[in-house]
Amino acid sequence: MDFDEIQLETQELMEGAVNHAWKEFNNIHTGKASPSMVDGLRVDVPAYGSSMAIRDIAAITTPDSRTISIQPWDKNTVSPIEKGIKAAGLGLNPVTRGSVIIVPVPELSGERRKELVKVCSGHAEDSRVQVRKARQKAMDNLKKLKNEGGTSEDDIKRYEKEIQEMTDSHIEQINDALKQKESELLAV
Repeated sequence: MDFDEIQLETQELMEGAVNHAWKEFNNIHTGKASPSMVDGLRVDVPAYGSSMAIRDIAAITTPDSRTISIQPWDKNTVSPIEKGIKAAGLGLNPVTRGSVIIVPVPELSGERRKELVKVCSGHAEDSRVQVRKARQKAMDNLKKLKNEGGTSEDDIKRYEKEIQEMTDSHIEQINDALKQKESELLAV
């Protein structure tokens, strides 16, 4: 394994951690309706004999900033979708109107907003840990490269510095994403 392979693998792992943080942040609602709040929820659909994501069995739209509208493609999935949303623990109470499920998004209380900031901080820390693990793996691979010979001490030091800069950059991206989500959550 040469440095380019180590760097590429590390870059992919770190970008994956940053993307995971963004995905987790997008799943936390800020009092504003978003299809991403429910599209990944898995619901048991007896008619199909399996568990499916809502986005795979219905059209999800946001007619206004406080409402999510779910239009199932099969009327037999209305009840399972409604039950799945209630069971997900998102604090959402869907209402069925014919074959359309309307999900009003409640206003967040100050206490709930602070709770969600803590949840976001936890997700950010998990992502930072993943970035650090990727860094550690890269450093271990650099040690192996050094022990194999053929790479000078100066090159190894330069590679370590590049890996550290990459680590700092990705952790900064996660911190920026967290700050952005916190300000979104705390804005009334």
